[in-house]
Parts: sequence; structure tokens; C-alpha cells
Amino acid sequence: MEIVIHGRNLDLTDAIRRHTGDKLRKMEKYLGNVVVQLALGVEKERHRAEITVGFHGLTLRAEEETGDLYASIDGAVKVLEGQIRRHRDKIAARIRHGGGKELQPFWRQKAGEPEDSEKVVRHKRFSLKLMVVDEAILQLNLLGHDFYVFANAETQRINVLYRRKSGDYGLLEPEL
Repeated sequence: MEIVIHGRNLDLTDAIRRHTGDKLRKMEKYLGNVVVQLALGVEKERHRAEITVGFHGLTLRAEEETGDLYASIDGAVKVLEGQIRRHRDKIAARIRHGGGKELQPFWRQKAGEPEDSEKVVRHKRFSLKLMVVDEAILQLNLLGHDFYVFANAETQRINVLYRRKSGDYGLLEPEL
């Protein structure tokens, strides 16, 4: 397992590197030989830890924000462990109940291979309106949704505007 640590407004000390390495290496038996990216940041009195693990077409992501850097790291690792445990338990339950085909753990599945329980339960068509980002923010707030798909008048492309946990907005702009 390779651990890549990035610090924002923070000096990465040996103690921080040791602590994160110790916490993340416990999950190596589940994840195997992957690259784990850890972004640590400090803004005022908020310490933030974001962990991203990508492998075989699957991305696991966990984040935690507290008043203490070590608590943020521990919290993000705990969230990631929970995600891994849920996937592992789901596969074990299917094997116990004779899930039909032979199941592989999620980290060994081929990219794009959906699980049996994953299916589209709703299909919706809608027309896109050409608008600027400020209009899309207004529409997002008026509808009360967490995301809004629109045609960006500036780029002439389809964009997705979403509300972040912090209350700010994110904009997804696909590249073709």
C-alpha cells in the first residue's frame, strides 16, 4: 500500500506521517496494493482529513472535520473502515444465501460490473435550459435539491451544480 499525503496550510511532521501510516496500514489486508491519497488541511480552528482510495474502477472516499487533526484522521479512517465493512458484509450475506453466481469481493470486481442488487429504479427525462451558473444556483435553491443539471451558457456544455457539506457549491464540468 502506498500512502500519499498532501498538506494544506500544514507542515507534515513525522508524527503525523507515522499516525496516518499506522491507521491506514490496518486496512491493507482488505485493500491490497493500492494508492491511498490523504489530504490534510487546517483552516482557522478546523482540521480536515480527506481519504481517497481508487482501485479497479471503484473509488472509496471519506472525510472528517474536527477541532483536532488526529481526531479528524481517526474519524476519516473510521468512515472508510465502515464503507469497507458494509461491502464485505453484503458479499458475505449473498454467499451465505446462495447468491447464484460466484461473487467476488468488491475490490476484485471488474470495473463497471454492477452487483445484482444495483439497478436503476427510476428513469426521468427533462429538458435542459441554457443558463449561467448564478441562475443554476437560484434554481437549485428554489427546488431544494442537492444537485442541479443544466446547460452552461458560457461553455455550451452540460454541467452539474451540487451543494457541498460546507454549504458552498461545487460545479462539475465534463471534458470530452
